[in-house]
Amino acid sequence: MSGGFDGAVLCGGESRRMGTDKALVEIDGRPMAHRILDALRQSGASEVAAVGGDRAALSSLDLAFVADDHPGEGPLGATVTALRRVGTEPAVVVLACDLIAPSSPVVTALVERLAEGAADVVVPRLDGRPQWMHAAWRRRVAGVLEAVFDSGERSLFDAVHGIDVDFWDVADPVAFLDADCPEDLPSAR
Repeated sequence: MSGGFDGAVLCGGESRRMGTDKALVEIDGRPMAHRILDALRQSGASEVAAVGGDRAALSSLDLAFVADDHPGEGPLGATVTALRRVGTEPAVVVLACDLIAPSSPVVTALVERLAEGAADVVVPRLDGRPQWMHAAWRRRVAGVLEAVFDSGERSLFDAVHGIDVDFWDVADPVAFLDADCPEDLPSAR
């Protein structure tokens, strides 16, 4: 793979379990989406954009905004949107907006692993569980994912049949911790 990568922060808007938009929840005085933006930029992303969520609020965080082509349809549709509409580099790192401690070294490792191999996507696996919302994708699979989405599938896991997936076993869970509800935030621990 030649060239760099772009980054997408998937922001679905208000979360029922969190009671607010997770992308805007602050940790140590900084919104989670901004922390993810920083990790992607520090890793060398050419362009970073928020996919979905509150356009005005996310734009105020210095995040470019891309409307989700499939709002309310989950991460598969948002991932397709990211691959189609965020930047022009041959790879896109897609991260969930609710990561507590996003890591630029992990993002860099994902991109390097994708560049060094032939896989279409590199997905970290922690304790045997794939971290689909923390993956590096080759842009070329957008059409395949979109066709699967259009057929009615909504699960990323079930959408990748026929796509070459490199599962990368990782040992340190810190970069993959997310906050689904207020009790998951560091201030609540």
